[in-house]
Amino acid sequence: MRIKDFIWPVIGLGAVAVSAWLLYHEWREISLDDVWSGLTAIPFHGWILAAISSIVAYGALAGYDHIALLHIGKRVSWFFVTVCSFTTYALSHNIGGSVFSGAVIRYRAYATKGLTGQEVGVLVGICWFTFVLSSVFVGGVVILLEPSLLDRYTEGSHEAWWIALGVAMLLSVGAYVFGSWLHLKPLAIRSFRLHYPALPIVARQLIIGPLEILAAAAIIYFVLPAEHNPGYLIVLGIFLFSFAVAQASHAPGGLGVLEVVFLTGLSEMDPAAVLAALLVFRLFYLIIPLILGVMAVLAFEHSQFGRSANKDEA
Repeated sequence: MRIKDFIWPVIGLGAVAVSAWLLYHEWREISLDDVWSGLTAIPFHGWILAAISSIVAYGALAGYDHIALLHIGKRVSWFFVTVCSFTTYALSHNIGGSVFSGAVIRYRAYATKGLTGQEVGVLVGICWFTFVLSSVFVGGVVILLEPSLLDRYTEGSHEAWWIALGVAMLLSVGAYVFGSWLHLKPLAIRSFRLHYPALPIVARQLIIGPLEILAAAAIIYFVLPAEHNPGYLIVLGIFLFSFAVAQASHAPGGLGVLEVVFLTGLSEMDPAAVLAALLVFRLFYLIIPLILGVMAVLAFEHSQFGRSANKDEA
């Protein structure tokens, strides 16, 4: 195997190791009993709201694939797309390197519906860009509403710089929308054509993408205690930052990375309660979807094997 085949796994494992070391220093004063107490202190309605938020988040993620298929002009049944999208994100969120792992899963599924490798590549690109676009859009809004948010991770106050960053983020989103309105020519690379999304596609991206982010952050917010809680907007901003760091680290499931970023960002709250909330997030957003995703893959492969056997007999 080539060296580059090991790069991302090594980076991901390295990120987990560094995060584990940082967490060790954060957790020295926290016992498992404290975390368990934090879990049992979560009210029943908090669990229900967190579960509903997880369903909304994965429903919005299915919208990513629907948007991409609409862009490339391919019709696939709503049920198949929803299951494929759910399985893709359920597995890739846990595996790490979501763009690459998601591409493999999507190609295996959509190839059975007649999509070419090039079309699946565009679909993956649109899904990835929808997430990035939505993160930049929501992140820019949050920074402008709470310019002191990122000071939680720095020494001193830099609100003017953060406001400038927020404005730049929203201007980049505006430039993307403006480009769609101009009907720019497609990017041509030999026989490959990459078309700029039309305004209706862009509108869907700026609705579905933010909805997924808002719902995913709500999973954590609904199970955090009210004491010293800075509010949903701060939790949303910290979630965006932690998810960006986790994605960049390529750590499987953002293991350790999410915890470090949240414990630092919510330093005014009880660390055990924060860890309990993150465990609930992992349960609803990662573990349960992973189990269901594996079951969906096994069912799909079983159906494909059955079809292949029937063709051979015929």
